[in-house]
Amino acid sequence: MLYALATLSDQIAPLNVFRYITFRTGGAIMTGLLFVFLFGPAMIDLLRVKQGKGQPIREDGPQSHFAKRGTPTMGGIMIIGGVTVATLLWANLSNWYVWIVLLVTLCFGAIGFYDDYLKVTKAKTAGFSGKMRLAAEVAVAAVATIAVMRLGSPGFSSSLTVPLFKTVIIPLGFLFVLVGVLVIVGAGNAVNLTDGLDGLAIVPVIIAAATFGVFAYTTGHAVFARYLQIHYVAGVGELAIICGALIGAGLGFLWFNAPPAMIFMGDTGSLALGGALGAIAVASKHEVVLAIVGGLFVLETMSVIIQVLSFKLTGKRVFRMAPLHHHFEEKGWRESTVVVRFWIISVVLALVSLATLKLR
Repeated sequence: MLYALATLSDQIAPLNVFRYITFRTGGAIMTGLLFVFLFGPAMIDLLRVKQGKGQPIREDGPQSHFAKRGTPTMGGIMIIGGVTVATLLWANLSNWYVWIVLLVTLCFGAIGFYDDYLKVTKAKTAGFSGKMRLAAEVAVAAVATIAVMRLGSPGFSSSLTVPLFKTVIIPLGFLFVLVGVLVIVGAGNAVNLTDGLDGLAIVPVIIAAATFGVFAYTTGHAVFARYLQIHYVAGVGELAIICGALIGAGLGFLWFNAPPAMIFMGDTGSLALGGALGAIAVASKHEVVLAIVGGLFVLETMSVIIQVLSFKLTGKRVFRMAPLHHHFEEKGWRESTVVVRFWIISVVLALVSLATLKLR
């Protein structure tokens, strides 16, 4: 919306700043942050009244979590609202990459919202059918991936790029849709599994969004892409605006989600945020790098998979409790210790992923 002001720069020279992605990304950060700050308290009060007992607590979860009874969930509405407003205000709305990522965010948020709604109204930790939920996620991800493939250059848009190598790409053709679905759906559910402690998921999401803001900007900038010897994707730099919106809205939410949390993001937020990161990775052709940036989410997901397979095959559990953060809680770590140490891991992984920009 504000991007249109750049067209008046011939008459009013200072308006030329609206052409710059860096300036508009900063604006998106502040807009997302202020939106959540301004509307967050009212939203928390409304959700507390509407939900009554708040988010149901797992009966087989850590005993310390029962003290959190009554804390409202669906805080992801605040984040999605901040991201949407900031994106519509600062992004170039003629850019289709922006709409693809934004629609994935909203659709995944809607799926999570319905799941949260059923949990709250039924006062149970289980939402709607896992198969139905997965089918909806796959459908959204498939449509988004096909749209990205149609926007990009023929051949390259359906190929998988490999980090650390200058020219290595794996042509997949229409099979790339499967990769896109795996990345987007996998990212959404991985963030969802990580969201189990106060502040645990939102900070790694902010770190990942900041990292992918750099990737999107450099990938969409012909000069930087050539210098760094990464694959140039015209127009994808505009996704840095959405990354900025995620950072701002995420920081605003952290203000209320910091221990002890006043609100949980719920599936509404975790699915939306993970889906957004996955869609940005697919659009910017850094699908593999997402596994590094979001390595913490991968670890959490793998811990659940390993636990389930081990119990089914041997009747024994590898971890005291899954996902991984509960394992460390059961070992006696304080919740704040688990959260901060997982944040540190996320920072280290982000630095490692950024190194792949130059190590080619």
